[in-house]
Amino acid sequence: MEQVQLATRINRRIKTAIEKVCKARGLKIKHFIEEALLDKLEELEDIEDIKKIKSEPTRPLKDVIKDLKLDGLL
Repeated sequence: MEQVQLATRINRRIKTAIEKVCKARGLKIKHFIEEALLDKLEELEDIEDIKKIKSEPTRPLKDVIKDLKLDGLL
């Protein structure tokens, strides 16, 4: 994967906390930050999915169970 540089300013306390966590767990800061960013992106994507799902029609559980029994899946 192509690497690019990302420069940003963050609160000194956050940077210190990241350094301590990474040192204690034997992690590289680069890896820690990449994983944190990926987790946040996935979380935001999940939130959008939930918003879409909330507007979908629902079915009573008893109807779902009935259909599963008819199809031989339960």
